[in-house]
Amino acid sequence: MNLQPLRNRLDRMPMLKALVPFAAGIVLSGYGSLPLWFLTGAFLLSGATALLMRSSAATLGMLLTAGFAAAQLRTSEPDIPVGVHTSFELRIGEMPADRGRYATATARVEAWRDPVRGTWHPASSHIRLYTDSLTRIDGGERILCRGTVRPFRQGSESYRKLMRRRGVAGTLWLAHDNLLERLSAGERTLHLRASERLARLPLTGDAAAVVRAMTAGDRSGLTPELRTAYSRSGLSHLLAVSGLHTGIVFVVVNALLWWLPLLRHLVRNLLATVCIWLFVAAVGFPPSAVRAAVMCTLLQAALASASEYVALNALAAAAFGMLLWNPAWIGDVSFQLSFAAVAAILAWGVPLCRRCHTRWRAVNLLADAYLIGLAATLGTAPLVSHLFGIVPLAGLLINPAAIALATVVVFGGALWLLLPLAPLAAPLAWAVGTAAEGINTLARLVAALPGGAAEYTLGSLPTAGIYLLLAAGTLAAWCREPKKNVLLPS
Repeated sequence: MNLQPLRNRLDRMPMLKALVPFAAGIVLSGYGSLPLWFLTGAFLLSGATALLMRSSAATLGMLLTAGFAAAQLRTSEPDIPVGVHTSFELRIGEMPADRGRYATATARVEAWRDPVRGTWHPASSHIRLYTDSLTRIDGGERILCRGTVRPFRQGSESYRKLMRRRGVAGTLWLAHDNLLERLSAGERTLHLRASERLARLPLTGDAAAVVRAMTAGDRSGLTPELRTAYSRSGLSHLLAVSGLHTGIVFVVVNALLWWLPLLRHLVRNLLATVCIWLFVAAVGFPPSAVRAAVMCTLLQAALASASEYVALNALAAAAFGMLLWNPAWIGDVSFQLSFAAVAAILAWGVPLCRRCHTRWRAVNLLADAYLIGLAATLGTAPLVSHLFGIVPLAGLLINPAAIALATVVVFGGALWLLLPLAPLAAPLAWAVGTAAEGINTLARLVAALPGGAAEYTLGSLPTAGIYLLLAAGTLAAWCREPKKNVLLPS
């Protein structure tokens, strides 16, 4: 096997080589802690060795130590009492998600009352808030309540550890009898305005709920039956504004701007970047979409150089920077799925699309949409099984079609958010409503199939093993020397 082509490609992706040991150090920090003096000494020693002796092993050790130290330093203890019955001032951070008999949302504790002295103390910790069906709360609302913040007891140990890294102290149950006062009405944030604007489209029922969920992150209208259908069919990732939705805007905007020959190459890339951030702003800057927008911004710069390998390096640079800022994101579901999907698209989807190109542009467009969707689906399937305990067998086949329909929903909804003109309401409502009903139909059909989904949870080691095999296969493919075509003069 000729390793020179692999070395040449990896030399063009230095951030990818730096990301792997840095992320490994963050993962290792979850199994224990080390004294700060030891981490500092190890970092300085390995860094000096790498600089003086140009040692690759020392460089890996330095990055591994840096990841370990970054994760350990960013882990913070909650600044609110846990297990103590007292009063809290909360700000609801998102629109509550309806779970049938209860609703749930993330809230920030702005202050808590000392039950002994009666004094109030400022705070910044987050909690997971649960409310009964009779108590309504709105996103952005400030409330005064009484209750007990309890530590996370459900879920795996990795989930509880992730919540601690995020600064989420625990859970609080809110009912009508312990809601003391509503301090202010819900703020008209960009997130709320986007949902209100989408509500003006002439849509009803599940189609309207899905359009609001996929375009503005408002999942309050989703019924438990529809949530179950999307979960069993493997399409639940479509219901939350995340990297997939930002990626859809990224792909569609680039495709549309590509057909404007009067625009210069630099202007096209700048316009595409502005459109991406306008979409993220319209949906209220959810963290997963912000991370995806950072990735897409760097990828947009990479596309200016017309090289998918540089794009992979930009993706690794985005992930490295975000993990340096907040190492806890390595355990975040949306971060993992976004990174896995985009990496699969760049490593497998783009080369497959180029190999399958024909003379017909319409065929190429359909084939590209299917192959990119298939690459993203296969790249995230092990994670979906590990995190959600479901292997959507039929979903692997319908996911590309669902993503194609989601493209219509997301882009049509984003266009309405940008241009809420009355003449556009009817045609946009028909387009996004038909696409949303199509996704709902696919989800219900696949969820009802006897063998459409298997309830199987991959363990941590098998999941890591699968991704190591996929990475090894990708590296092996990169070892192949590309064939060079030499045109002889006639």
